[in-house]
Amino acid sequence: MGFISDALNRIQPSATIAATQKARDLKALGRDVISLAAGEPDFDTPDNIKEAAIKAIREGKTKYTAVDGIPELKAAICAKFKRENNLDYGPQQAFVAPGGKPIIFNAMVATLNPGDEVIIPAPYWVSYPDIVLLAGGKPVPVETTLEDGFKLQPEALEKAITEKTKWLIFNSPSNPSGAAYSHDELKKLTDVLMKHPHVWILTDDMYEHLTYDGFKFATPAEVEPGLYERTLTMNGVSKAYAMTGWRIGYCAGPEPLIKAMTKVQSQSTSNPTSISQYAAVEALNGPQDFIPERAEVFKERRDLVVSMLNQASGLKCPTPEGAFYVYPSCAGCIGKQTTDGKVIETDEDFAMALIEAEGISVVHGAAFGLSPFFRISYATSTEELTDACERIQRFCASLR
Repeated sequence: MGFISDALNRIQPSATIAATQKARDLKALGRDVISLAAGEPDFDTPDNIKEAAIKAIREGKTKYTAVDGIPELKAAICAKFKRENNLDYGPQQAFVAPGGKPIIFNAMVATLNPGDEVIIPAPYWVSYPDIVLLAGGKPVPVETTLEDGFKLQPEALEKAITEKTKWLIFNSPSNPSGAAYSHDELKKLTDVLMKHPHVWILTDDMYEHLTYDGFKFATPAEVEPGLYERTLTMNGVSKAYAMTGWRIGYCAGPEPLIKAMTKVQSQSTSNPTSISQYAAVEALNGPQDFIPERAEVFKERRDLVVSMLNQASGLKCPTPEGAFYVYPSCAGCIGKQTTDGKVIETDEDFAMALIEAEGISVVHGAAFGLSPFFRISYATSTEELTDACERIQRFCASLR
């Protein structure tokens, strides 16, 4: 018998973390590398949030807290959902975890039994299927298309649902594609879900505040109140508030599910960091005016990257509605050879050849369940993005 568990053998390491680490390693060796792999804003955490954390330290708020979060943060979460999403939750329905990923993990571990199916639109965030596998469930990827804007179609959702389906994991705006669903597009999906009362919805709204061109964000339980009792609405402070390292995710949902998730967390991480929780209270309750200002910067970067990538031979890059990613097709490069004679047969080959030739780190599409594409994060400076895109253009032009 092997020492490593079967559960661990079912999963792969995070491809985004691996790509980011490879870029770090090459930089340490003196290579000129630009990493476009990490989903992390380059902006700093706002000063008022930092000060709230410092104040918490000085006031001695450094002890264990309730497993599922401090009352002040739960109140702020409920106020946020009411203010921005028209959703009414009480503190007993709110839950705080050390990041968004543990929320998904807690929910899946708390609810999945062997054979339970979880529908996951592809391209998907790399961790969704592996968390389902770790929890003993069966991920059911449903592919979307570039032509449909990488959005799940109601007919495809209907077809994927079986008597074994327990969850739909839904992400808008999407990591990796940046695709965001309008109210009308969501209504078509929620109409399908209303016909299947055994299916729960975990909606990952982490990029809610990063939308562009006047797009109006909506979340499933807001669009269809009939889904309220089987929806876990998840969000966090990482992206909009530039607090990735603070590790605070939050959600709200039916009280029995929240109690079950608390039970799991009590035996895993226990409470999120006390100091980060007090910082998150200030993030949610404090000034929000910097968010649209930063979103405008992201929009300008998006437009730059989309324009430059569409000028690269063999690439096709749609314009996403939100997040800070683009998901271009590299189909036009498949089958071509690099200058040293290597044939690009997959999007992983493309990504590997790109970093070797030009020092540009991206994440290949197969990691997100849909090929031949790759993901670029434009959460970095305009100067770096311009340089990176020029290198990508040069690389694509060199293929024969």
